[in-house]
Amino acid sequence: MKDLDFLKMICEAHAPSGREDWLYSIIEDNFKKFGHITMSKLNNIYIHKKGKTSNKIMIMAHADEVFLMVNEISGEGFIKFKALGIDPKSLVSQEVIIHGTEDVEGIVALKPTYNDKDNNVVKMERLYIETGYNSEKLNNLVKIGDYITLKRDMIELLNDNICCKSIDNRASIAAMYVCADELKNVNSDLDVYFVCSCQEEVGHRGAKMASYEIKPDIGIAIDVTFDGGKFGDSDRENKLGEGPVICIGPNVHPKLRNRIIKTADRYNIPYQVEVESGNTGTDAWDIQTAAGGIQTLLISIPIKYMHTSVEIVNLKDIRNTGKLLARFIQELNENELEGLFCF
Repeated sequence: MKDLDFLKMICEAHAPSGREDWLYSIIEDNFKKFGHITMSKLNNIYIHKKGKTSNKIMIMAHADEVFLMVNEISGEGFIKFKALGIDPKSLVSQEVIIHGTEDVEGIVALKPTYNDKDNNVVKMERLYIETGYNSEKLNNLVKIGDYITLKRDMIELLNDNICCKSIDNRASIAAMYVCADELKNVNSDLDVYFVCSCQEEVGHRGAKMASYEIKPDIGIAIDVTFDGGKFGDSDRENKLGEGPVICIGPNVHPKLRNRIIKTADRYNIPYQVEVESGNTGTDAWDIQTAAGGIQTLLISIPIKYMHTSVEIVNLKDIRNTGKLLARFIQELNENELEGLFCF
């Protein structure tokens, strides 16, 4: 399967925090040629590629996406909801899927007001979901607490730019797919564990679990970061299409960081750097301090319009992230680990 086809399939799928198992069949179908696949009790998905030694490297990308949950079904047949990680302004007029006893499609509407002052304010309490069903039919299909996810088909834009929902963090799973494919015929020194982690959006919880279960020598988190281009985060220099972003800061082991930068230079893989002086807000934060301490790297893929239904990523950044990780892994050997880990 081509990486773009895989990206489309996985982005258009639905897996809110706590229901990462909804992705399992897609992961199994596409990663089974790379290694042995298992799922943990709480929905971490592991792909294990055996190496020549007992040393382990873990590559992690979270599988969950931001979501809504049913909070109330009104007598008029409208659904009120709670949101996780989504700005209410970005929800207006969006298509959604309510995952009830069967999937129910709906649209997010903004309750009209006749006060000019209030018309300029979009608050969550003014939003509701319209399905077209009356309350009796709706109550047979939907219950309080059901998940709601954004609905969006992938769009291919110009210059290798791709738009869809849940690019955060399915772009990173696609980068793992590229990495695994690059390593398919490589007999690496280290055992490689590819991890689709659960519940990152609600506190990096899967990262903790996976780190204690696998106890890797090296842990690499792949996530997305904010684009710093036009209309992006002006405090950052990240640009779409200019390569993976290598994090610098206390969450990242300095010798491993220098090593992966040298790998990028050696293979002419474009990359960018980003300074994070504190909590990176990613799985890397929890990997680093788990199981007595794990040498950690954070590689990010720049995207635009994070946590909306129109997130944008550049396909070249996904491919270069996967290639960089593959070259890094294939060059690692057991004998150099001790020297890499000491300061």
